Amino acid sequence: MSTTPAEATITEITSLITFDTTSRDTNLPLIDHVEARLQAAGIESRRIPNPEGTKANLLATIPAADGTTSGGIVLSGHTDVVPVDGQDWSSDPFTPEIRDGKYFARGSADMKSFIGVILSRLEALKSAKLREPIHLAFSYDEEIGCVGAISLVEAITEEGLAPRGCIVGEPSSMRAIRGHKSMNVFRVDFHGVAAHSSLTPEGVNAIAYASEFVAFVHAVAAEFRTEGPFDEAYVVPFTSVTANTFNGGIAVNTIPAEATVQFEFRSLGSVHRESLIERFRAEAERLGRAMAAENETAGVDFTIEAEAPGCETPADADIVSLAANWGAIATDDKVTYGTEAGLFSEAGIPTVVCGPGDIAQAHAPDEFIELDQIAACESFIDALIADLSES
Repeated sequence: MSTTPAEATITEITSLITFDTTSRDTNLPLIDHVEARLQAAGIESRRIPNPEGTKANLLATIPAADGTTSGGIVLSGHTDVVPVDGQDWSSDPFTPEIRDGKYFARGSADMKSFIGVILSRLEALKSAKLREPIHLAFSYDEEIGCVGAISLVEAITEEGLAPRGCIVGEPSSMRAIRGHKSMNVFRVDFHGVAAHSSLTPEGVNAIAYASEFVAFVHAVAAEFRTEGPFDEAYVVPFTSVTANTFNGGIAVNTIPAEATVQFEFRSLGSVHRESLIERFRAEAERLGRAMAAENETAGVDFTIEAEAPGCETPADADIVSLAANWGAIATDDKVTYGTEAGLFSEAGIPTVVCGPGDIAQAHAPDEFIELDQIAACESFIDALIADLSES
């Protein structure tokens, strides 16, 4: 197996990198580019836009040689990247550089290299005499809660494509990862009543109640940490819970009328996610009633800001052995970060995470991917095409 990627592959990746698709901005110029590449290869695609029309998913199917479009394998990747704001880069994040066998750029590891490898194989995909179809699914806004993939997976289901497996190309160092935790982010707004700090009975202290909620969050965290359940396949083998932002108050001599807490949890597959959400909601509602008892205008708002299910693909699922046959590194490891794999899995599509690059480089300044990782991904996609083609 070559350890050096083809020049054509590097060109495809570079074309994707030069589009700044930070999640807060549009991804449509990149989608235009990918659509044009698909069209040039004779592959039809369709956009699935966000409600505002400012971003879009892209779904394409390369039919089997007999015209079949159902079944087959999905190759999935997200088009957005995280911001570079405040990061100290050695070079322009959106002008790739190759140094010491590494390709430096925002999105190089997470995860435009995977998409670029696929684009470099479009002509091979189109000319192959496939026994079953291959579906390409490129999403928006993965980095802010797997937002775009929700409608993308819905479209796959509604069109009756019924894939028998999915590869999500997040950076896994080409390991076939079959499990990751769920991701759930919340905002809780405490609405109290302002008053001069010398007149405490006239106010309702939003910070005091918000602090009580934070204490509850971390009590739940301690419960999971000490009592489980546990899954030793994870680096952090229990459900993690943490409050990460806290805002409130305007002055030291004013009882705070407003306070906001943001918290998250990342749950094991053995933890019922909806029940845990309701546990936190119930505590917020209890505190809201206590605030209203002091002043009927006071209360609490509980908001789910982002959520994505976990992925727990069985070890004996076909997609696990297929990925290994195509060159993925077999492992029982699971990862603590979330991906869109959970959405495919929840839709009944057995899924593994397998892509080039190391998650440790994702989101960091001077993000990079080793060139031999890109080459390994090329070999993987080539083996997939060959395996799914008529001999």
